[in-house]
Amino acid sequence: MSEQLDLLIFGAHPDDAEIGMGGTIAKHTRAGYRVGICDLTRAEMSSNGNVDTRREEAEEAARVLGLTARSNLGLPDRGLYMSKEHVDAITLEIRRFKPRIVFAPYWQDRHPDHVACSQLVQEAVFNAKLRRYMPESEPVQVEQLYFYFINDLYESDVLVNVTDSYASKTAALRAYATQFDPAASGTGYVATPLNQGYLERVEARDRLLGQKRMVPYAEGFVSKLPMIVDLF
Repeated sequence: MSEQLDLLIFGAHPDDAEIGMGGTIAKHTRAGYRVGICDLTRAEMSSNGNVDTRREEAEEAARVLGLTARSNLGLPDRGLYMSKEHVDAITLEIRRFKPRIVFAPYWQDRHPDHVACSQLVQEAVFNAKLRRYMPESEPVQVEQLYFYFINDLYESDVLVNVTDSYASKTAALRAYATQFDPAASGTGYVATPLNQGYLERVEARDRLLGQKRMVPYAEGFVSKLPMIVDLF
């Protein structure tokens, strides 16, 4: 079976993509689109849970969302930097899956890893199309790069109505029990922004975005390139 995807979403950690665009992912997989998530790190620096539980949670979230593929590059958590090694790893992932559209975290966020992920993916999308860059792999031209929001919210260029798929987003996020549910964090529990009402704030954000176009829930995206239309 071909590994080619319609949409490929990059996140610094397992749960980033679900927070920012879980409803959009579920909406597209239900429509028959081939969607994948690539997590750059195993989130080994997380205060709660561990690499094994985070992997299991990511697998359950992938099942809930109906993903075609989920991969993890195993890059260092809190060690993402603009290096050739990191850019090349992401570039090869783009060439492996040949997506039409790529998504990355918005380039401003309170978490430095989200910012680094955004920058790395932008570099990799550009490099992926260059035939003389890592010529041992086939170049890939991505049609569009969109940015999704994780912790912070900025003005959106595009809104996706995710009302009908919002229950799937909620279920996918609930899969990350060690991150969002204090009761599931186990011994050595540490209070973090994620387990202090974070999911309620995500829902409030998505409701607020939906209000802009009079729908119950929406997820917002930004493009650095102008949108093109033939007719209005």
